[in-house]
Amino acid sequence: MPDHAPQPVDRQLPTDEARDLISLVRDIAQREIAPKAAEEEDAGRFPRETFTLLSESGLLGLPYDAEYGGGEQPYEVYLQVLEELAAARLTVGLGVSVHTLASYALATHGTKEQRAEHLPAMLGGGLLGAYCLSEPASGSDAASLRTKAVRDGDRWVLTGTKAWITHGGIADFYTVMARTGEDGPRGITAFLVPGDAEGLSAAAPEKKMGMKGSPTAQVHLDGVRVGDERRIGEEGQGFAIALSALDSGRLGIAACAIGVAQAALDAAVEYARERRQFGRPIADFQGLRFMLADMATQIEAGRALYLAAARLKDAGRPFAKQAAMAKLHCTDTAMKVTTDAVQILGGYGYTADFPAERYMREAKVLQIVEGTNQIQRMVIARHLAGPETR
Repeated sequence: MPDHAPQPVDRQLPTDEARDLISLVRDIAQREIAPKAAEEEDAGRFPRETFTLLSESGLLGLPYDAEYGGGEQPYEVYLQVLEELAAARLTVGLGVSVHTLASYALATHGTKEQRAEHLPAMLGGGLLGAYCLSEPASGSDAASLRTKAVRDGDRWVLTGTKAWITHGGIADFYTVMARTGEDGPRGITAFLVPGDAEGLSAAAPEKKMGMKGSPTAQVHLDGVRVGDERRIGEEGQGFAIALSALDSGRLGIAACAIGVAQAALDAAVEYARERRQFGRPIADFQGLRFMLADMATQIEAGRALYLAAARLKDAGRPFAKQAAMAKLHCTDTAMKVTTDAVQILGGYGYTADFPAERYMREAKVLQIVEGTNQIQRMVIARHLAGPETR
């Protein structure tokens, strides 16, 4: 490796165990994920074997209880693992974040019997999860969802369509929010639906600008029957569970965004030091040096912001406002940094021969998923000024 090649991020980690964990993740990322990322993304191939490896390595249940197969790591550590994975390939980093989101309802609101029955396989048994809240007509206005769950004796019958589902069609389990009562947020309940349930199917994956290796699809529930033992939490508690899950999930998106931004910065620095014009490396030119400095500063600020929010969560303190701030800032930073990386590489940045164009295409979706950045601004403003008057 040349002396000027990008170096790993110098992380502040709370324990020796966490440092060993990051070393393991970097080894997997460099050996198993990054070398195949560009080719597999171009082919639209989902790396299921990578997720199997991550599960076997204990990396799919990091923030959850060891009693059920989790890693019992603080969010401060878990998010830095996500960042490392996303820097190697966003399909993997975001996939781990979505799996963690899909496991959240059962891990935090399931009964002891439910957790004992399902969590070990979900966290360390090779399963992959999906989170089903959005619908074709209810995205940002998630409380208006129309998917219904009707009680039939000791079972529930689920009917409706979910949209924009990461891992749609390939997941082994789906955490589904469905309407069991009145209109609005109080009439929604959470269910754990097996991926092979009769009546569950997925549409063809969406054709996307980026993250082509990660399937995003509508999921159809046509009279899917599940036992009441697969209801998570109380009837009508589902929307509160969903919002709580999203607070944590937004931190995952923030960490993934910083991973993509860091990868783009590393690529830009390496290129700028090697590319020569007018008899010297283009990294010698002040205009470009200032771009690199600004990119690095915004990345460091984003990393500090998501870690500060994670430490609040780990301490059991409110963190919803800080999670929205982190998601907003980090994803906007990823978009800006990846755009600047393309500019620094010039014409080469616009070609698929270099990774900058892929990072730029991937960064865009992070400003949209798990609450658009316009929604994040609304969340932050509500914490500052109270709810809007009507």
